Amino acid sequence: MGSTDLLIKNADYVLTMDDARRELRDADLLLRDGVIVEIGQGLTGGHQIIDASGCLVTPGLVNTHHHLFQSLTRAVPAAQDAMLFGWLQTLYPIWARLTPEHIYTSTQVGLAELALSGCTLSSDHLYLFPNGARLDDSIAAATEIGLRFHPTRGSMSIGRSRGGLPPDELVEEEAAILEDCLRLIDAHHDAGEGAMCRVALAPCSPFSVSRDLMRETALLARDKGVMMHTHLAENDEDIAYSLEAFNCRPGQYAEQLGWVGPDVWHAHCVKLDAEEIDLFAKTQTGVAHCPCSNCRLGSGIAPVRAMRDRGVKVGLGVDGSASNDAGNLVAEARQAMLLQRVAFGAQQMSARETLEIATRGGADVLGRSDCGRLAVGKRADLAIWDVSGIESAGSWDPAALLLAGPTTVRDLFVEGKPIVRDGQVLTLDMRGLIQRQNQLALTLGAEL
Repeated sequence: MGSTDLLIKNADYVLTMDDARRELRDADLLLRDGVIVEIGQGLTGGHQIIDASGCLVTPGLVNTHHHLFQSLTRAVPAAQDAMLFGWLQTLYPIWARLTPEHIYTSTQVGLAELALSGCTLSSDHLYLFPNGARLDDSIAAATEIGLRFHPTRGSMSIGRSRGGLPPDELVEEEAAILEDCLRLIDAHHDAGEGAMCRVALAPCSPFSVSRDLMRETALLARDKGVMMHTHLAENDEDIAYSLEAFNCRPGQYAEQLGWVGPDVWHAHCVKLDAEEIDLFAKTQTGVAHCPCSNCRLGSGIAPVRAMRDRGVKVGLGVDGSASNDAGNLVAEARQAMLLQRVAFGAQQMSARETLEIATRGGADVLGRSDCGRLAVGKRADLAIWDVSGIESAGSWDPAALLLAGPTTVRDLFVEGKPIVRDGQVLTLDMRGLIQRQNQLALTLGAEL
């Protein structure tokens, strides 16, 4: 049927995340040609009707930081208890054996996991390209599953022999990196309203690329009108490296190289100080907050409360599945809420504010004001959560999804098209996909 005239009826609760943050009871939503055309009660029309009785409807969740290829290297024993730099040094040799098939399959697995957790829009940071792998492989995988996708062309150019962290066999020549960035933008980037694919440029980190590449990437991105992304201020090692190598803190380093502004978002930012937070607020630089990964690697608790209070744009990211090791975005949101509470007080982060960060907040970080909220004229990306089951039984406030609710969606729609129905991904052969993924991981492990 496509996306024409779909009516969602009788939702117990609708959390719109619109400009007024309206919460509706017993409401309907009419979707047409990928757009929300009406929200209210007693709506009629629709070639197809979805009964949402006993359900909560939210905007689709937005994932602002991931490394989808890492779903092939979950829970690697030698990396389970390492901090960031040691973790990377353990995994780099494994990742050096990845092929286009590994990238394609792991991207589908990661996106399917996200879809089941309510995610309709995900970015991805792919920063290594061994054995002929290309960002096109992950774009093709995302197209097949049907999620809205913001792939970022990552890069590493400073190998171990030149003082960087990655092995030399995983780095690229900087001229070739910039040339491929231009190719990808021209081939895949869609700047229009409702775009299903937008490309961003994303040097991996200050310890794996040169100052020149950071500057040149920023110039290219702004010339082509695409966004920019990298890791920043993730942990104490990161801060120490910046002070020793650049004689400044990460925020100052980013500012010097043109890496602040509304077209930039940085992952982690666990160790930003008050001056850096003010810089990000003033320049409208975005942050991808990755609480589970930050816990798993012992990096710390990002000052999200302070960022939000000062006006910094914050979204959520599950980060790579080798450092999380899950990719469940609604569970990530709950973790974000709990960490801010344990660090700063129970009143410092509510379930609704955190869900706003996971939806509208993430969309704003990615420059997608057409997504992340349920309002007339916005894209028809939404999640339907069954709150009639055991997870919500006895809840006085089923709309407080992150306190007592399911972590798997009943239904998920992207651009008005069904991706998940009754808890099952519709667009992929999940059994076959999982078998392929497990076989690929088994082979990688056997080669150690």
